[in-house]
Amino acid sequence: MYEDWSRRPAGLSQARIVADLRERLQSIHSADFSVLVPPPVPGLGQAGGFQMMVEDRAGTGLRELEKAVQALLLHADHEPALRGVTTAFNTDSPQLYLDVDRTMVESLGVTINDVFQTLQTYLGSSYVNRFNKFNQSFEVRVQAGADYRRQLHDIASLYVANRSGQMVPLGAMINVRRMLGAELLTRFNLYPAASIVGNPAPGFSTGQALDAMERIAGDSLPAGMGYNWTGISYQERLVGNQSYFIFALSITLVFLVLAGLYESWTHPAAVILTVPMALVGIVTALIVRGFPTDLYTQIGLVLMIALAAKNAILIVEFASERRAEGMSAIDAAIEAARRRFRPIVMTSIAFILGVVPLLTATGAGAASQRALGTVVFGGMLASTLLAIPFVPGFYVVMERFDAWRARRKGVAQGRLEQATGARS
Repeated sequence: MYEDWSRRPAGLSQARIVADLRERLQSIHSADFSVLVPPPVPGLGQAGGFQMMVEDRAGTGLRELEKAVQALLLHADHEPALRGVTTAFNTDSPQLYLDVDRTMVESLGVTINDVFQTLQTYLGSSYVNRFNKFNQSFEVRVQAGADYRRQLHDIASLYVANRSGQMVPLGAMINVRRMLGAELLTRFNLYPAASIVGNPAPGFSTGQALDAMERIAGDSLPAGMGYNWTGISYQERLVGNQSYFIFALSITLVFLVLAGLYESWTHPAAVILTVPMALVGIVTALIVRGFPTDLYTQIGLVLMIALAAKNAILIVEFASERRAEGMSAIDAAIEAARRRFRPIVMTSIAFILGVVPLLTATGAGAASQRALGTVVFGGMLASTLLAIPFVPGFYVVMERFDAWRARRKGVAQGRLEQATGARS
């Protein structure tokens, strides 16, 4: 468990802790170690990062499944987009195999269920009941003492009652031998499967890591082996590229609202054309800080649609008023840019400075704050420095397009009236 934030040194992050642990554990060659972080959503997956299930769809056996998994891990170690790809699947775990002689069990008057229940009770445990004492509730469980279940031959010394009430040793009915096998057998989509977990390398997004794993699995897995995503990775693949549709839908919604406000299709277009310029600052800020495109980045992108449109709305609104007073489109755009430049810059700078604490956030939730602050900071900076000089030009272009469309409409109307008069 991590120490309280007040006790941690400055700059200490989970990534640094995990990297330090991995570096220390690499010096131990007698065992394999994996450092895993909890999943972002408790209960959804075994660990953070991604989780892939390799499936034995042809029934080739657990040994072949392990070979396929190890080959996939070998290729993943050389992939720069991946970090800490590992698995807990192993078919060489020491085990005890109990071969029950069912014929002998019946001849001795013992039921097979009693044999299994005895093994469960002595070697594992069996729940009996609860009792209250000292104002607390306690569980009663039955289990053999540690000295009577420590050695292999202790299993043969356990006794089970037969139908006549006589105690029969288990050694007369079972044969115990050592073997190697998988400690945990997992089935996924009804196939024997092995779980592989990992993380994207620094500077790579989870989407790039999933693409890399799919490419490696397609190249390294033999015939009869397949894979599927599970946990957070499955949800991410299920969503796919819906974030782009959400971004496009948000822009469309803003455009329609502005169209209803201005009662025009061209004025909102002059506003919306400034939004892509904010993306230049967002991409630049993410590259400079080395942040991936995560959920908080996508939230910031949707937020920047409104923030970038705000500055353009002030100029377009003022230019529309001057245009209605009889000024030309160029003069109205210049006058609007001159009058609104100072208030736009002042409010934008105030907002940008207000976002600075998000850029340097520390403590709980700092990662999400830094990601969101980086998007907003870079987007507002680009929207202020790059977009404002282009807004008057966009307004003039849209006004000329509107005038050209009106002329075309007038010409078409005149031709229609002439045709109607000729028929009359």
